[in-house]
Amino acid sequence: MGEPIYPTAKKLLITADSGGSNGYRRKLWKTELQKLSSEIGCSISVCHLPPGTSKWNKIEHRLFSYISQNWRGKPLVSHEVIISLISSTSTEKGLVVKCELDENKYFKGIKVSDEDLLKGNIERDDFHGEWNYTISPDTG
Repeated sequence: MGEPIYPTAKKLLITADSGGSNGYRRKLWKTELQKLSSEIGCSISVCHLPPGTSKWNKIEHRLFSYISQNWRGKPLVSHEVIISLISSTSTEKGLVVKCELDENKYFKGIKVSDEDLLKGNIERDDFHGEWNYTISPDTG
């Protein structure tokens, strides 16, 4: 979605909480971001919220409440209904939500070794490098 709007962008910023599949300790998250960085030719900077502070996540406050209000009282009986309700959400400030069903198959239990993680092009920031880092495209 961003490529047509920012065709010359060379860097992407992701803010994320510290839990779940995108947690700062997840090796698979970092190796998959490495693949994405190399595929799109952009550096990806990641800034994780410190553990226990997901309440600071602006998306939860500025977006999720509007989605909840939009589908309040409506039976969520299918993926199509859910996607339609999320896609028809907008905020008072004009944010419009885009939503689509991801039908890809994802495997469980994928393990990434420390050795494989070290193959990545990851640079930790000076300030809390475990939470803040940049992944650059592979050069090799």
